[in-house]
Amino acid sequence: MVTVGEATEVTPELVEAFERLVPQLSSSSPPPGHDQLVEIVRSAASILLVAQDSAGTIIGSLTLAVFRVPTGRLAWIEDVVVDESARGAGAGEALVAAAVARAGAEGAKSVDLTSRPSRAAANRLYLRMGFEPRATNVYRLAVGPSPGGNHH
Repeated sequence: MVTVGEATEVTPELVEAFERLVPQLSSSSPPPGHDQLVEIVRSAASILLVAQDSAGTIIGSLTLAVFRVPTGRLAWIEDVVVDESARGAGAGEALVAAAVARAGAEGAKSVDLTSRPSRAAANRLYLRMGFEPRATNVYRLAVGPSPGGNHH
């Protein structure tokens, strides 16, 4: 049984969960510490959702960013991760469904996300949930030092 809720305070359990989850999401970004998690939780633009198993252990998370632009309210799902020990049990789907519902409640007209093609299971999930691939180019420009201090 998976439950999803918004993280509204930063506990030692939340910090530990991100120390465990972020390396499974990115090998180049360090896990956020207490202060960075406080910044995420307090921000009006970001909603941190966590999935917990029946024992209350955090087994996954995602961040929903909701913001206003001249053409309307937009929502982006970022940094979706489910602990490898809990994959296939519905946590990813529960997280995304909760984020979509919250985005709608916040007045967003759509929800966007990106996923690397190599994440086959995640891509199948997004398609199954009704997300449609968009014909668009996604561009990135690194600004400032990289998280690990290495310069590219």
